[in-house]
Amino acid sequence: MSTTWWSQLSKQEKEDQDGRASESQLCEKDQRLQKQPNDDADLSPGELTFEEDTAGGMGRHLGVTSCTLLIIGKIIGTGIFSTPSSVLSGVGSVGASLMLWVLGFLLSFCGLFIWLEFGTMFPRSGGEKVYLEAVYRKPKYLATIVFSANAILLGFTASGCIVFASNTLVAANQPVGRWNERGIALGVMFFVTLLHGLTPKTGVLIMNLLSIIKIIILVFVVVTGWVVLSGKTSVADPYYNFRNAFAGSSTSSNDYATATFKVLFAYSGWSSVNYVMNNVRNPVRTLKISASLGLGICAVLYLLANVAYFSAATKIEIEESGVTVAALFFGNVFGSVAERALSVFIALSALGNVITSTFSASRVNQELAKEGIPLPFGNKFWASNWPTGKSPLPGLIIHLIISVIVIIAPPPNIAYPFILDVEGYPQQIINFFIVIGLFYLRWKKPDAVRPFKGKQICRSSCYGGLSLYSSWLLLSSVSYQSRVSTLSFPNQTVLIAPFLKPANGVGDTPPLPYYLYCLVGIAVMVAGVLYWAAWRIVLPKVFGYELVPRKERLDDGTVVTVVSVGVFILCLLVFCVSWFCSQISFSSFRIRRCSASGIDWKC
Repeated sequence: MSTTWWSQLSKQEKEDQDGRASESQLCEKDQRLQKQPNDDADLSPGELTFEEDTAGGMGRHLGVTSCTLLIIGKIIGTGIFSTPSSVLSGVGSVGASLMLWVLGFLLSFCGLFIWLEFGTMFPRSGGEKVYLEAVYRKPKYLATIVFSANAILLGFTASGCIVFASNTLVAANQPVGRWNERGIALGVMFFVTLLHGLTPKTGVLIMNLLSIIKIIILVFVVVTGWVVLSGKTSVADPYYNFRNAFAGSSTSSNDYATATFKVLFAYSGWSSVNYVMNNVRNPVRTLKISASLGLGICAVLYLLANVAYFSAATKIEIEESGVTVAALFFGNVFGSVAERALSVFIALSALGNVITSTFSASRVNQELAKEGIPLPFGNKFWASNWPTGKSPLPGLIIHLIISVIVIIAPPPNIAYPFILDVEGYPQQIINFFIVIGLFYLRWKKPDAVRPFKGKQICRSSCYGGLSLYSSWLLLSSVSYQSRVSTLSFPNQTVLIAPFLKPANGVGDTPPLPYYLYCLVGIAVMVAGVLYWAAWRIVLPKVFGYELVPRKERLDDGTVVTVVSVGVFILCLLVFCVSWFCSQISFSSFRIRRCSASGIDWKC
């Protein structure tokens, strides 16, 4: 094992050296595809040029393999072990469930086409930040600030840390308490921050290793399913679910819509490389290959894993067991003791997801600081690669602070589902504007260089490609409303669905109001608008100063936009205090409501 590890490390170091040398050897076509879009001032996102934005850090050290594993590591989390149960429960039959996993793959590829087109047009780190800046250029900085509010305040990975902690305790046969669970979760968050911040090469190797382990776990499940289907296990009738696969299928369109949203969430993560493009060798080519390959591998594994699950337990057993189909699979095939192994698998998947998400989030935070957004201690520090000169530890610290607050502050029983809803609602609004922006650029800049177009995949007209985008837009705009059970699929939208009363009358986060999470999500985006207005309009006018941007090159080679902010720091402090007060108010509200309902809020 040690020999393999050090050989991988040596190979990675050699790839880093070769990658820097290969940049000068890119073919003329690739150079044109990467730089020509930035020759048009109307298409250059942000204040920095392409060369300035990609300067500093470790340079381009991620190849096709690392980028593919990055996407696989982000997609394969804990959903594949739990989602099949809820999907089956929703649609009522094994056949319909398997069809939805195929449909989810196709719809995810439709969404991938959009991010591929944007990512190859603007091969820079930052993902949606870059694309919003390129499309919504006026008012200046408004799109950047609104995205920043969502990315920083809601871009945490607390839930993954909690899942790792709880499953680790279960695997160790230890009681899951409030503070031992949080203690492990905090330890994971600090470990991942230091891993990526101080030893970036090791961080990438561990990230790749955990992604490979995830693949091995699912391959093990798939192969075990084949053995079950061969009749060589204790499972009495492995083909029971497949004889009348569509028997009992639901006739409600809402059930299929809800299940589809859960499947789409299990596939989410295919845009991970878009956030770290400055670290990708030959980014246009690498993105096109790795994104499609990563999502395709996950789709095959997901579908075959579902077949394996359904071969080991009947639909009636799954519905009456009260556990996930994955737990039932391990219990029926290997015995009840083997169910603890599932906790280990889930813990490893959660850890890999945290490491991958943190790696991407830190690059987004760094890109936001490089644009000149006023932050405490000055944006130069947060945009830097201190202290190693290779990895953005300050950007990781931003991510760490918010994640620690979310792990510690709110009571976990109800707060965590609520926080997940809050995190997703504004992101879907941002996705909506991304898709609209694609249509706008197709109309406004028809001659812009586009290394990738959806129509190249569907081999159809431009309208054929856009029809795929439109279908994804319809679904993406409602994909986070899976818990609202009174709406029919065609008219469900992300803006109105949360305000309509669900069938059970209380939603899934009682005693909190079912519509509260969307109000909080909107409030975060409104706070970004107010933040922008105070920085760009109100305070300069009141105190009579002018915002003058300038560019500086830091010691590590990073180029950053610096804006003279004057007394705006006062507004920043007020904003931070207001946000922390809102967190305290939420916890107080939770305690009062739970006390009135006779619920122990500490649980």
